[in-house]
Amino acid sequence: MTRDDCFMRMALAQAAEAAAAGEVPVGAIVVKDGRVIASGRNAPIGLNDPTAHAEIVALRGAAQAVGNYRLDGCELFVTLEPCAMCSGAMLHARLARVVFGAPDRKTGAAGSVLDLFAQKNLNHHTQLCGGVLAQASSELLHTFFTQKRAEKLQARTLLHPLRDDALRTPDGLFESLADYPWSAHYCNDLPALGGLRMHYLDEGPVDASQTYLCLHGVPAWSYLYRKMIPVFLHAGARVVAPDLIGFGKSDKPKKEAAHRFGWHRQILLELVERLDLHNVVLVVQGWGGLLGLTLPIHAPQRYAGLLAMNTHLATGEAPLPGAVLARRAMHVHNADCEMADLFASSDPPTAMDALRAYTAPFPDKGHRSAVRAFSALVPEHCDSDGAAVSRDAKNFWQRDWHGKTLMAVGMQDPVWGVGTMTALQTTIRNCPSPLCMESSGHFVPEQGGSIAHAAIQCFGLCPEAKEK
Repeated sequence: MTRDDCFMRMALAQAAEAAAAGEVPVGAIVVKDGRVIASGRNAPIGLNDPTAHAEIVALRGAAQAVGNYRLDGCELFVTLEPCAMCSGAMLHARLARVVFGAPDRKTGAAGSVLDLFAQKNLNHHTQLCGGVLAQASSELLHTFFTQKRAEKLQARTLLHPLRDDALRTPDGLFESLADYPWSAHYCNDLPALGGLRMHYLDEGPVDASQTYLCLHGVPAWSYLYRKMIPVFLHAGARVVAPDLIGFGKSDKPKKEAAHRFGWHRQILLELVERLDLHNVVLVVQGWGGLLGLTLPIHAPQRYAGLLAMNTHLATGEAPLPGAVLARRAMHVHNADCEMADLFASSDPPTAMDALRAYTAPFPDKGHRSAVRAFSALVPEHCDSDGAAVSRDAKNFWQRDWHGKTLMAVGMQDPVWGVGTMTALQTTIRNCPSPLCMESSGHFVPEQGGSIAHAAIQCFGLCPEAKEK
């Protein structure tokens, strides 16, 4: 074992003590004439001191030991590459030598992000040596952060325990999704949820003058609205985008029989009440419309606008479109087809990053019960679940709707395209001609940037946006 290895192991012992105290495991020692004169470990949390890095603690101890703020002839050993603050302190102390273990690719100021020790204009130059017992230091850090992530997951699980009859997609499958930077919100205490955990986005000011309630279709999830949400937020609006149970980050019942039209509708009604949404612009696509278009009859005073994209009101009064029946048959005969194939059959080619995000919630067949179930849930007959409330909704949109409406049609949609949207247009009071998205298929929000801007114009800018 070399001399540097020996002293670095002492620093690693300090790092282990930091980890035991719940601090990021970084340790340091100061050596003079071959003897340890001071040691330090990370303590910003315990001391409520942002400067209490291991190196700073060790430097303070060394200065007291020698009775001088200059540490001429001293060496500092630290398990992690020092940051800019600590590097500056080392240079001011005029250390003879600094030895570190693992590199720090995010904040390291000894060569990883920048190299303060290489600045020729400084009046003191400290010898630098990196990579000593780097693997041991890296493993200590990796173990610490892995444990912290596990503790957070456990805490979340305790707060939202998983029911025995449901599955939950691992959080890791949702990491680093393109254009989806928003924080997750969860609830499991809505009466209709029965303990299932529901995920939703809730962005923008709670007291915004408009709230865009974005309801996704099948088999999509809130990721569908990633191109529209930034436009709404820039206008000063609030955006709420839930994942239906069985989709996205929400829990997924194992049995298809768990899914019922009225149950999913009741969950959405309770979520709107819980969040106390007002001046709502209802944004719906696909199945989000079958459910969402029935919501305003419960509390019409909450709704001020409707943005509908390739969706339908299934009242059971007329036969379902042939394309809808064909899609249902496809799901029956290919119940466990790859999720990417479902998107490919409904839309023009989708970017690989987006396909990865859309398939992320469904890592195996067991997570796909909702996808298999929903085609059969479209109300087909007058006594089908959801048909009666859909007829009530039809009457509401024809006679009682006084808000503004904007429609957008994905012209390449083989299922709920021009025909169904034309029928819906005639149902909605004072509904203008739709925007025709020539290159869009069923998942119109994939081309949603321009539609979102049109919505801002249609429904009126929020006061915050007008001031900009």
